[in-house]
Amino acid sequence: MKSLIKYCLVVTLLLSGFNSISAHEMRPALLQVNQKNINDYEVLWKIPRIDDMVLNIRPVFPDWFQLTKEEAPSEAGGGALLRYQFSSQRDIHSMPISISGLQETVVDVIVYVSLLNGESFSFTIRPNSPYAVIPAKETWLNTATTFLKLGVEHILMGPDHLLFVLALLLIVSGTRRLIATITAFTLAHSITLTLAALGFMGLPGPPVEATIALSIMFLAYELIRFQQGEQIYTAQEPWIVAFSFGLLHGLGFAGALADIGLPQTQLTPALAFFNIGVELGQLMFIVAMLLMIHFIFKKIKFNSFWKKIPAYSIGSLASFWLIDRIFYFWN
Repeated sequence: MKSLIKYCLVVTLLLSGFNSISAHEMRPALLQVNQKNINDYEVLWKIPRIDDMVLNIRPVFPDWFQLTKEEAPSEAGGGALLRYQFSSQRDIHSMPISISGLQETVVDVIVYVSLLNGESFSFTIRPNSPYAVIPAKETWLNTATTFLKLGVEHILMGPDHLLFVLALLLIVSGTRRLIATITAFTLAHSITLTLAALGFMGLPGPPVEATIALSIMFLAYELIRFQQGEQIYTAQEPWIVAFSFGLLHGLGFAGALADIGLPQTQLTPALAFFNIGVELGQLMFIVAMLLMIHFIFKKIKFNSFWKKIPAYSIGSLASFWLIDRIFYFWN
């Protein structure tokens, strides 16, 4: 009985830890400051939604950075987009920026600043410290750090991608086969992420997300058949399945990155380090799951019924996401 309780507890924690069962991971807010001429600036403020409610957060600038025009809000990427015009007689290097109300949320704010002289800055403002200063000097390290963290956070807060990887881990046996499978998945989603982010390809986001949920349902079904002793294609050629569906998951990553936006003057480091962050986050998850499988699942003897719990749990969540996402883009 104790073993059974431990097993059910692990499964429950594993699945409930994926940001409840939300079908869409939390997206950060975006603050973009573009210099139009010596004294004039355009400010774009994109706020994400949570359960159809736009967050009550806003940027706060010093008094000498003066608002001259405000446009009506519009829809953008599942959230609200606000456009402002500001003027300033002073250089905005070292200008402080704070986000009112951010400390009451769990949302990060990605800040881009683009100046006429070609300088650009990228940094993150977080709820535990809703205040930042525009750097005095441009550095690619700021962009690299921002997008590395963003990539790690995106994959670790994206339950659909993680459940797909988990299903692969439960099916594939052998170190070499597992490495080949994960490498194929990584290579595939890196290809489509890069191509889509650079504008060479792309598909509408909602159908892509719905199909990603369908890919998880497929692996859950394969896992159930595998546990019943049947011969399944995923166990025989896992790298082909991982690569094929990895192309699709890469488009999902690209959709999230498109909602956030890429700094055009720092495009290469931003895209490269977002990709690296995704891979680091994925590797962290794989190591954690392999340790769990080895030290818990392999050490405890379960009958065939209880062994099916992970597969049915994964399939149930994926089914919920599929229905939710189809309903989302049909309405």
